[in-house]
Amino acid sequence: MLNNQTAEKLRSIKLPAMAAEYLRQAESPDMAALSFEERVGMMTDAEWFARDDNRIKKLTQDAKLRVSTACFADVDYRPSRKLDRAYVARLSDFMWVREAKNLIVTGATGTGKTWLACAFGAEACRKGLRVAYYRVNRLLNEMAAASATGGLDKLLSRLKRIDLLILDDWGLTTLNSLEGRLLLEVFEDRFGEHSTIIAAQMPVSNWHGLFEVSTVADAVLDRVVYSSHRFELQGASLRRQSPNDQVGQHSPDGAAS
Repeated sequence: MLNNQTAEKLRSIKLPAMAAEYLRQAESPDMAALSFEERVGMMTDAEWFARDDNRIKKLTQDAKLRVSTACFADVDYRPSRKLDRAYVARLSDFMWVREAKNLIVTGATGTGKTWLACAFGAEACRKGLRVAYYRVNRLLNEMAAASATGGLDKLLSRLKRIDLLILDDWGLTTLNSLEGRLLLEVFEDRFGEHSTIIAAQMPVSNWHGLFEVSTVADAVLDRVVYSSHRFELQGASLRRQSPNDQVGQHSPDGAAS
């Protein structure tokens, strides 16, 4: 009875994992061989690990990654892709995020740009970073709607706080004057503060032509390109290969762009 009361008190002060570990120890005769300090340590560890796991799950859920299963362990390094394993390993410490630098992933359709961007996003969540994934057109639509209803400043403020913003499908359509200015607002707020991953089919050398207004193009590229790391993925489309030929980079929705 006393054990249950103690466990209930622990749960009431928001220590559910500690409560569960306390009851587990109370029901195990082997625990009598451990010292008080060891048993308290085990209960503390149980609560700490549970909270850390919940924090990672919350960050991952909030990120809304297009490929939620992407991870560094499954990265495909076949030679045809020209993906440098050492370079990926060097960037996996995420010091570039702490330095507010960007990452650009380019390549033809199906070469795994989205997958790689999401792998970095998932790992960033595991390191406690706030991540958000957007397709560029959907972000622009959301910003235009927010502007029309007076909520643009609130949306920009939320985007500014994101540690790692992932912008996918960059350059699928040209950017008119309004769209260019909206993106400039995003990059201006984040410049020198937080990092962005951009995934694009179009090579960086052609990005200037995406913008209707050349001065806006200059401003955006100055804030994005010149402080970035880059991957240029090559090889055949991963979608066209048989399952036996593919190494990693699978997702339920087939995202390998």
